[in-house]
Amino acid sequence: MFKRAERNVLRLQRHARSRKTLRGTQGRPRLSVFRSLQHIYAQIIDDTKGLTLVTASTLDPELRPQVKGQKKTAAGELVGQLLARRARDKGITAVVFDRGGFKYHGRVKALADAARKAGLQF
Repeated sequence: MFKRAERNVLRLQRHARSRKTLRGTQGRPRLSVFRSLQHIYAQIIDDTKGLTLVTASTLDPELRPQVKGQKKTAAGELVGQLLARRARDKGITAVVFDRGGFKYHGRVKALADAARKAGLQF
């Protein structure tokens, strides 16, 4: 089994490999996901300007009471819904999904599916 540091290096290599082709534009910004052991973070980024347009995470004051006591997958769904709602408020409807080198299952998949249901297209 890999040690934690080795796993993270492998994840960063996967992330760099996918980022070679993934670029967020003004018309389709990049939805970037990061998950730690306890929390999940998502942000929508315009790579041409280098700006973060929208963010949401399990540490968000708006979500904190709802996330408490939930499973991590359910918390990922809540973050996806909040992110999509904030993106719609800013006029963002289509994004490019960047899973950050993480496997597309569990919390990452729950976040993506919830964002799709809430109106984001990717």
